[in-house]
Amino acid sequence: MLFNSIDFAIFLPIVFIIYWLLLNKNLKAQNLFLFAVSYVFYGWWDWRFLFLLFFSSIVDYFIGIGLSNENRPSKRKLLLAVSLTLNLGLLGFFKYYNFFLESFVEAFSFFGNSFHADRLSIILPVGISFYTFQTLSYTIDVYRRQLEPTKDVIAFLGFVSFFPQLVAGPIERASNLLPQFYKKREFNYAHAADGMRQILWGLFKKVVIADNCSVYVNEIFSNYTSYSGSTLLFGAILFAFQIYGDFSGYSDIAIGTARLFGFTLMRNFAFPYFSRDMAEFWRRWHISLSTWFRDYLYFPLGGSKGNLLLKIRNTFAIFIVSGFWHGANWTFMIWGLLNAIYFLPLLLSGKNRSNLDTAASGKVFPSLREVSQIGFTFFLTTLAWIFFRAPSVSHALSYIANIFSTSFFSKPQGLSVSLVLLIGLLLLAEWMQREKQHALEIGHITRTSVRWSLYIAMTMVIFAFGNFNKTEFIYFAF
Repeated sequence: MLFNSIDFAIFLPIVFIIYWLLLNKNLKAQNLFLFAVSYVFYGWWDWRFLFLLFFSSIVDYFIGIGLSNENRPSKRKLLLAVSLTLNLGLLGFFKYYNFFLESFVEAFSFFGNSFHADRLSIILPVGISFYTFQTLSYTIDVYRRQLEPTKDVIAFLGFVSFFPQLVAGPIERASNLLPQFYKKREFNYAHAADGMRQILWGLFKKVVIADNCSVYVNEIFSNYTSYSGSTLLFGAILFAFQIYGDFSGYSDIAIGTARLFGFTLMRNFAFPYFSRDMAEFWRRWHISLSTWFRDYLYFPLGGSKGNLLLKIRNTFAIFIVSGFWHGANWTFMIWGLLNAIYFLPLLLSGKNRSNLDTAASGKVFPSLREVSQIGFTFFLTTLAWIFFRAPSVSHALSYIANIFSTSFFSKPQGLSVSLVLLIGLLLLAEWMQREKQHALEIGHITRTSVRWSLYIAMTMVIFAFGNFNKTEFIYFAF
């Protein structure tokens, strides 16, 4: 079920009314209801995926109980290994089997030997990368004794399958989301109103920005040899805004929807395109995944401790694994490698934590230095996004080579003035609100007429310029 569909527009109000009007006095009934509707939401794509989701959830539930009853280090390590093997094994099979098979065949053929192996027709379960990491955070935290295991199976199943963030995040930690299933939830009008505002802003980013950008991006990337260098650069920039509008738009809708039901999800994007260096960018982009890798991979490897070689190794490890998490294609690993290379000078110079505040904090306009820093960071990010979007490494390299051709200084072909203006509106709104949680966080405006004028104006923009072709979110593929 897509957030940008009629199905969801009907589903959400029904669930909201039953949840608050009929079940508001019974916490267990609310949890059971959320678990049931979350499975309906997920099963809307393919009901067969529900068995995999349930299996993964129930295994980690019982492993958590087993860890609570076991004090012997060897047995505890064995239980953790079972969780890691099952979860990562399922993820690896569904997501990476064909990739490894094809890579093996290519490597075998490289040495002059003929080898053939048939691909499997495997359907990637929606959101498997997200809920796998979510359940792993639970078992790892229980193993580390940082979290008490739950004996409430419905609360745990609800935590894993919570429908607002099930298929594309944020990747919630058990320590944040699971305890919210234990506490009585009361309707809070202010929180719900802000949730609706965040949903509205997320829809704007998805159907107006991302889905309109996708029309041009698909055409330009598919026929890149027919376009000028300036047009290819324009296409790469549009993809940067497409993936941001698409993914952060999903996160906004997810976080806003969760607030309607009395839950608080972690922030996943913090206006990343206003970052002044790549370290700041990764503190602001896909925060739930970045912090997951930091806590469960980077720190266990030693983090920034140890000698210079270890620091470099750990940095490259986290970025390359992050690239591999995104998909079974060498393009994603090169995307991760590029970001590691971008990050390395900051690490070596000790400047990776130089920009911990917000750009032009407390000011209306940034300084020229900040403008140049933001522009350069965006350029590096956009260059890396080409590998993320291209179907193959050769396609990406050829695309980049064609950008820097003699036609680079020509006027971009098919330039959409209206789309450029809409992206400008996005940037203006987010710049003005960059020190808040989202661009429509306007609850502080006391005049009701002003707030409603903004809601109506935003709704009109969505209906006037939105692309309502029910385009799936990009990260459903991951």
